[in-house]
Amino acid sequence: MVDNPAMTCGADTVQDVVEVISPGPAPGGRLSSASEARAAARTSFPDWRFAPNIGGHPDVYEIENRGIDPDAHVLAAMRRIAPWDGRIVLDLGCGTGFWLPGYAKDASKVIGVEPDPVLRAKAAARVAGLPEVDVVPGSAERLPLADRSVDVVHARFAYFLDPGAARSGRASSADVGLAEVMRVLTPGGSLVIVDNDYWWGEFAGLLAAGSRKPTRETAAAVDDWWRQRGARRFEVRSRWQFTDRVDLAAVLNIEVPAEVARAWLARHPLATGLSCGYALFAVTRSDRV
Repeated sequence: MVDNPAMTCGADTVQDVVEVISPGPAPGGRLSSASEARAAARTSFPDWRFAPNIGGHPDVYEIENRGIDPDAHVLAAMRRIAPWDGRIVLDLGCGTGFWLPGYAKDASKVIGVEPDPVLRAKAAARVAGLPEVDVVPGSAERLPLADRSVDVVHARFAYFLDPGAARSGRASSADVGLAEVMRVLTPGGSLVIVDNDYWWGEFAGLLAAGSRKPTRETAAAVDDWWRQRGARRFEVRSRWQFTDRVDLAAVLNIEVPAEVARAWLARHPLATGLSCGYALFAVTRSDRV
């Protein structure tokens, strides 16, 4: 599940998938309008990485969003960590805007930032009748917002975190993105990151089976990266549940390699869902300006 600049495909497999499903030339050799728009967006937002699951399969990702965490454990945890009632919320990497209307029920203002112009158009159409919601172009490193202008920032499965750079100790784009988020947060405001928990659940096993590198090694590096930056870590144990196996299979096939999905489905012939853990990282800006 990847909404924004954030990572459900194994970190070492993302680029391979991008090469397969990124929009290519239209008939006659001319680039499609989507490809042209995305090429322009890469110029404006060079830190943006194309999200292969939602970017390549937005309709299937819509099914995924409807089926994940049916008991709303993740949403409840996000509320406990950083309540947004009556506050200004930024959904960083909002994708097609699936979560924006829900946030708008309680927030005073909701801003969806999305670098992918194709997904951003879908998000804007979704919230067209909601005057308290704006969808704007931007990325983790380039937020089109004023200093100290939002109270809560959400980022679900964001690509701006770079575990490889974190492991090597080099300065990474993740630090730039985090600094930019801190810039737009009000004093005392919070960033809440939702990522996969590679330590628990059936989905964690699928991610491990589909990755060339040990996912727990990556998870340990990510945990350490956030710990060094003062983040609190929370674990949420949840599940996915779909109406039928067709939907489950479709979602698995955009999240893990086809052979991994096929093998798991064969071992679980009656399954229409699976267990899934989530790791939430929260960073609060100092109340001193």
